Amino acid sequence: MTTPLNKVPTSSRPATPVLPLRQQIQSAHLVGIGGAGMKALTELLTGLGWHISGSDLHTSPTLLAMQQRGLRVHAGHQDGHLPQQADVLVYSPAVGPQNPERQLASRLNIPQFSYSQMLGRLMQTRRGVCIAGTHGKSTTTAMTASILSVSGLDPSAIVGAELCERHESGWAGNGDLMVVESCEYQRSFLDLHPHYAVVTNIEPDHFDYFDDLDDARQAFAEFVSLIPVEGRLLVNGENEAARDIARYSLASCETFRVARADETGDFNVDWLAHDVRQTVDGQRFRIFHQGDFFAEIVLQQPGRHSVWNALAAAALSYSAGATIPAIREALADFTGIRRRFERVGSWRGITLVDDYAHHPTAVEATLKAAREKFGDRKIWCAFQPHQVSRTTALLDEFAESLTLADEVLLPPIFAARERLTSEPYLVAQRLAKAVNEKGGHARFLPALDRIVPTIEDEALPGDVLLTMGAGDIDQVQYEFTRRLSRDHTA
Repeated sequence: MTTPLNKVPTSSRPATPVLPLRQQIQSAHLVGIGGAGMKALTELLTGLGWHISGSDLHTSPTLLAMQQRGLRVHAGHQDGHLPQQADVLVYSPAVGPQNPERQLASRLNIPQFSYSQMLGRLMQTRRGVCIAGTHGKSTTTAMTASILSVSGLDPSAIVGAELCERHESGWAGNGDLMVVESCEYQRSFLDLHPHYAVVTNIEPDHFDYFDDLDDARQAFAEFVSLIPVEGRLLVNGENEAARDIARYSLASCETFRVARADETGDFNVDWLAHDVRQTVDGQRFRIFHQGDFFAEIVLQQPGRHSVWNALAAAALSYSAGATIPAIREALADFTGIRRRFERVGSWRGITLVDDYAHHPTAVEATLKAAREKFGDRKIWCAFQPHQVSRTTALLDEFAESLTLADEVLLPPIFAARERLTSEPYLVAQRLAKAVNEKGGHARFLPALDRIVPTIEDEALPGDVLLTMGAGDIDQVQYEFTRRLSRDHTA
């Protein structure tokens, strides 16, 4: 039972900088340009015709791709990277005020916006379509943007991962809708201007920022209070915290949920996905809106969580003006986003799949989808925990979810935003022990580069390697594809 919220507190976030009205923005310098959100923002701003420059801490495939497109982007942070004629500087959440490029911008009186502040400024002249929640944001955002595009509404979009069919994660449309993945970390979604919004779920997460679940609920309550009375809010009808914060919105609210296979009777929600069936390539299900049949949906993605994402996207898009035929077509054609149950290929008969899951709920959903997709084939799960604080707080939940794999390989924790010494090793070892105590099969590996030789030595043709995590675990898949390319060349 959650504690009721007494009030929605006034946001303590600093106000977004205001540019003089006479100044038309034509150029921006992005510090931390290699991050997922900043990459999407770069693509959107480039689509608007802005001149873009930027920097990131290290060279990466993203940075190299931007350089190949002709953008002036640099590895490393130096004040000389900032064009003195830049209209604005935009910085990622990981870049502090001591950054040399931000320091120079201050001396030159160049206005500075955080990533979320810039999104909010762009949204001021558009109708915001915001996707928030602990899980499912990226896929639901991508699905929503795809549906609205097929409907001819030509939205702008910011997605936290690249769409497989578009090979981009952000773009500028000519319509008045702006679809944005809206992150709760550091309450950054409070800089946005939602007109239509969905809250997919609210669960404990971001333990380096939120004190507890109630603290996170307060943030989401503030977020939904930003929706105007003429807007629309959709919330997960199965998630108590999401249902609870809906009362802080002035807009009309609808609920959604996915029915269980054995469930009948009064479902007591506005949007229902029912009669989910597996197909050769994915799954299909029927949507009901307020008790009436709405559409039959075909998906290429496996897993019950994919049905949740598609239902949320369909309901949100319909509220924003999408047509039913466009919803059916866009979801049937949706091929997914990078690192979300992404089929990377195969190596020596071993199927390679990569996923971003880094929370116990997402890990469980991904492993269930793998079992659904691959049947009784042996599933190797190479899971890189993300942050010591999250892994420690949810260790039992992680251990329980990982028992769904046949073999689990656990490298040290990816300690994002944490200054630690031995903890990434010790806590990963604790997690491996906990998985085994719950009846699973897990082992700790002292380094990420031990995963590839372990699979080489022990996995057999027909097995599945599923890499999971929000750190650099995808390097394992890159190594296998590199070896595959080398073998073909030979």
